[in-house]
Amino acid sequence: MKPTRTLIIAKAPIPGFCKTRLAPAIGTEAAARLARRMLRDAVDAACSASVGPVELCVTPGLDAFDWPSLNLPASVAWSDQGDGDLGARMGRAAQRTLAAGEAVLLIGTDCPGLDAAVLRNAAAALSEHDAAMVPTADGGYALLGLARFDALVFADMPWSTDAVATLTQQRLQQLGWRLHTLPTLHDIDEPADLRHLPPHWQAELPSPHPSKPSCT
Repeated sequence: MKPTRTLIIAKAPIPGFCKTRLAPAIGTEAAARLARRMLRDAVDAACSASVGPVELCVTPGLDAFDWPSLNLPASVAWSDQGDGDLGARMGRAAQRTLAAGEAVLLIGTDCPGLDAAVLRNAAAALSEHDAAMVPTADGGYALLGLARFDALVFADMPWSTDAVATLTQQRLQQLGWRLHTLPTLHDIDEPADLRHLPPHWQAELPSPHPSKPSCT
């Protein structure tokens, strides 16, 4: 099996910068703490999967946030996402990894259900498939594994919409690639998603703020 690098596309857990859709419900500080916890959980899962090197690909850059304060394993490599939309940043990271002779698992930090077993299954699928995907219930994906590269997979994608997974699957089909789809998981993006967190995580969050009544 080709060596597989897990690339974690990560946003710095800065209050007001990350998890902004959760902030109205639990506050900016709690949202940032949750983001920090999910980031560490994603790194732990990637390291535990033992499918190959683990790289944290971050924004803002390495000089704009105290990334070492996260105390991540010394084996984790670091890189800067650079400029452009999410597709441009993911595409560059995937392309350089594949050009170096490795398969790649692109993951985020928003899906606690994306554990080591799922990562191992996705990496194994790339020995017989061109791509592997873990869709999310909101229409996106929590993981995209690739054994080859084409810019079409990432270009002009309506990110943060419910069309991402379907459109990506259509493009892979257009390319004639073999896709292995794993079971759907839940991202934690909106207040309603908090119920999909592990129970002990939920217990540590502040109570969601009630919605304000609308004026009529």
